[in-house]
Amino acid sequence: MCRNYFKGRYVCRMNKIRIASIISLAVLVIAILGYSAFAGTDDEPGGSNDPLVTQSYVDQYVQWKVVELKAGQVLQGHAGSELIPRRGQAVIVDPAGNGVPDVTAGADIFAGSPAPVNHLLVVPRDDGRGVKAQSPVVLLYKGGVTVR
Repeated sequence: MCRNYFKGRYVCRMNKIRIASIISLAVLVIAILGYSAFAGTDDEPGGSNDPLVTQSYVDQYVQWKVVELKAGQVLQGHAGSELIPRRGQAVIVDPAGNGVPDVTAGADIFAGSPAPVNHLLVVPRDDGRGVKAQSPVVLLYKGGVTVR
């Protein structure tokens, strides 16, 4: 194996380094292949057997829905609901007296004030805040609402 003490020691060290490098590389390749083999199964989060969210959650909280109100009807938003009046005349309903935030204008709108068309309104709490239609009104909304 190592014939010359100085040369042999150098040659033996180089062989040990090469062997350790090859073993490390092999372990790394096996780990990557093992991970990728199990990464595509249906049991992973987000797969068809384990969705991150349900379709009803997406329908209720992410997608905009349309509602048409007749004159006199009230739409009350649940906590976190978003409303966009699209057509018609409506006024703000606010039994708590704290106002409904108009995100578009950056201000609060208080009870009895007109709900501006094409402005994003947010209902912060589940306390009866919403809009009352003065004429037929079309609204987009996200979140939970109650129409009375």
